Amino acid sequence: MPSNDVRILAQAAVPTVAVGAIAAVVSGVVAGGKGAIGAGVATVLVILFMGLGLYVLQRTAKSLPHLFQAMGLMLYAAQILLLFIFMAAFKNTTLFNPRAFAVSLLVGTLAWIGAQARAHMKAKILYVEPDSSTPMKDEQPHKSGHSS
Repeated sequence: MPSNDVRILAQAAVPTVAVGAIAAVVSGVVAGGKGAIGAGVATVLVILFMGLGLYVLQRTAKSLPHLFQAMGLMLYAAQILLLFIFMAAFKNTTLFNPRAFAVSLLVGTLAWIGAQARAHMKAKILYVEPDSSTPMKDEQPHKSGHSS
């Protein structure tokens, strides 16, 4: 991964881990040990799904730039759908508290999306790769209304 991609990944993952840790503590206090486990599992799932999605999106942007926007929309829709599928699949589990899991999953996802949006806004990413072989000056002479 290029350095911009790693920086964006870190700037999205670190706040998500912090929010997940807070969610685990709060869930542990409210729902006991199973609440903390549910929040921890949810945080890991958010980081895994969203991190993998960011990786796929960055690869698509480099190899198929014309599909970037459509791929981004499809990817976010697929990620949200997968997270809802996990919430539905584990709604009656006894391994951890399902309510703590669901709330932590939602809060972690929102934290990731917000942190990723902030990281993208702050990043100095070039929209067009400059060609080092062409000079920086204008190659065409200026045309004015006066003839010489």
